[in-house]
Amino acid sequence: MPTRLNKYLADRGICSRRKADELIEAGEVIVNGAVAAVGQKVEDTDEVHLKGQSVAAEKPKPLYLALNKPVGIITSVDPKARDNVISLLGIKDRVFPIGRLDVASSGLLLLTNDGRLSEHVTHPRYEHEKEYVVTVDRDIDDGALSQMRSGITILGSLTQPATVVRVPGRTRSFHITLKEGRNRQIRRMCEALGYRVVKLNRIRVMNILLGELEEGKWRNLTESETRQLLELTVENEKPSDEVRFH
Repeated sequence: MPTRLNKYLADRGICSRRKADELIEAGEVIVNGAVAAVGQKVEDTDEVHLKGQSVAAEKPKPLYLALNKPVGIITSVDPKARDNVISLLGIKDRVFPIGRLDVASSGLLLLTNDGRLSEHVTHPRYEHEKEYVVTVDRDIDDGALSQMRSGITILGSLTQPATVVRVPGRTRSFHITLKEGRNRQIRRMCEALGYRVVKLNRIRVMNILLGELEEGKWRNLTESETRQLLELTVENEKPSDEVRFH
């Protein structure tokens, strides 16, 4: 059965569908010797190459990982990029990050080779929760926290309502839970209120918690975490028996 090329690449753990479309549009994908087009469909028997490398027709067994990303590590799988997240993993299997966490931020980053999951977690229409602990450069008052809860205009439009709770006993730190993920959103929200973020740590993505995972370390999601995550994202679809745990 023909499959859209972006899905074909995502299903083989190359990248998300949106990233696949970017690669196709940039002319990086070749199908049967010809430059591919966005929206093109392929068969499993077609020869697909990405940046000169053959893409295996066989789908890999799904992997679901959690990484505690340190500050200074970039959310990239490009082996030529210095300090990329893949360099922290030390595994041969191909995986890619679900969404982004900017270089100056730390905390929970999920990685997978499951393009379906990446699409569901990162697409704004699904409004999945992500929770952060934020520290700013000076005492932050209750009024500013209230404004963040109700919405702040950044990048030309109002942010969605957020859950914001002060860290007990801390005058400069708060928890914020978002259901959207605009570029540098929390930093821009704070800047709009006259504050500068000095530390930003993501501690939860949906049902997955950072917990006690050491900085720079990674782990497989547990089977129960994986099942719940997939139930929350891909229409109650259970993970395959082929889910592999390192």
